Amino acid sequence: MELWYTEKQTPTYGITMKVKETYVSEQTDFQQLDMIETEEFGTMLVLDGMVMTTDKDEWVYHEMVAHPVLYTHPNPKKVLVVGGGDGGVIREILKHPSVEKAVLVDIDGKVIEYSKKYLPQIACGLDDPRVEVHVNDGFMHIHDHKNEYDVVMVDSTEPVGPAVNLFTRGFYQGIYDALKEDGIFVAQTDNPWFTPELITNVNRDVKEVFPIVRVFWANVPTYPSGLWTFTMGSKKYDPLEVDESSIPEIDTKYYSPRLHKAAFVLPKFVEDLVK
Repeated sequence: MELWYTEKQTPTYGITMKVKETYVSEQTDFQQLDMIETEEFGTMLVLDGMVMTTDKDEWVYHEMVAHPVLYTHPNPKKVLVVGGGDGGVIREILKHPSVEKAVLVDIDGKVIEYSKKYLPQIACGLDDPRVEVHVNDGFMHIHDHKNEYDVVMVDSTEPVGPAVNLFTRGFYQGIYDALKEDGIFVAQTDNPWFTPELITNVNRDVKEVFPIVRVFWANVPTYPSGLWTFTMGSKKYDPLEVDESSIPEIDTKYYSPRLHKAAFVLPKFVEDLVK
């Protein structure tokens, strides 16, 4: 008998893939967590029925959360990741020698535990001496750490369950307060095909808090529609003013110095969402 997994990305649309093995299927204190082995995408982390990361395409998302913002800030030393318990964004942050401390705050310790066991190539940086891991509420961590971080990255699920508060104006104001005077933040902001209103609303809310706001995008095959957006809010530095020749070539598969500004060139229908 063949076993297939389907993520219903909307009530009328989904993606389906053949499953080789189920490693974990557990209701944690916060969400349904499944770790499965698929034929096409390798090991896959699924939270509340939504694909979070896979062996095959994880590097696109993790690189694009980390590198555009870190190369926009001229000297990022202390970085916070809210969510991201799989460790992929942390792995990318550690490629930047200026970073002295990377703090990970994820509300669900089971995500961290099972990612270390079943996704070791993604979670490989979580035990690095520069990394500090907290199993806690990222919303509260932001509230309790004022003027502390150079960069904040929000690596959350879609705005359901424990991530709902991470898509609010109050949270963006909290991030602003947690950043130093020249700090920058970035968050994943879903896709323009199925959730255009989310992109519009986030852009509006972030613009009410940060003087510089930019939206960029990447292609992530296992995420709804494949076209995924990110929103950057900055107190001082504009990613479009970065000298691309100053960006070093590092060990990446998707991000490159040539892609840095190109990623901010939006298809017109996405551009219209954030005008």
